[in-house]
Amino acid sequence: MITISDSAKQYIISLLSKKSVGTNIRIFVNSPGTIHAECGMSYCDLQDIDLINDKKFSFNEFDIYIHTSIIPFLKNSSIDLIKNELGSQITLKAPYAKLIKKSHHSSQLESDIQNFLSVKVNPTLLLHGGSVTLIKINSNGVVFLQFSGGCNGCSMINTTLKLGIEKQLMKHFSEISKVEDVTNHVYGQHSYY
Repeated sequence: MITISDSAKQYIISLLSKKSVGTNIRIFVNSPGTIHAECGMSYCDLQDIDLINDKKFSFNEFDIYIHTSIIPFLKNSSIDLIKNELGSQITLKAPYAKLIKKSHHSSQLESDIQNFLSVKVNPTLLLHGGSVTLIKINSNGVVFLQFSGGCNGCSMINTTLKLGIEKQLMKHFSEISKVEDVTNHVYGQHSYY
């Protein structure tokens, strides 16, 4: 799924050697499956690992954690080290990050809500390093959302959900009865407070 060049592995090992024991790497995709998709890497401490929803990819001296919901968007991804006169930089290429998943089960409502989140909600959340993704809509009109980035573990997430996102979605989509957050929030340095 993800290939890492030898030079990138050595660089990551070098970076991790300056961190506390147990620090690994997380790969994330903000707004996956949209034209606004952005990939990145960050440090991942033990308390930031979601034992249920994260998948671990082990390399010789470090592990990479990826939330299972974004794995399809990281197909054929590669990590490399680019060196130039300005120094060294890790690059992450994910050719499927912007690929919009189509399934025979997806409805027009799901498509409309995901588009609404991408265009109206995520640009605001991105100001704080976060994003939200539609997980599903059940037969009772309950919308299930998952937050990532700076929204994961943010102390204001309930306010953002109920007074911001739910209010907007219910105003624009009469089919919606409620909005639920299914994120396993992990509080840490990545969160915006």
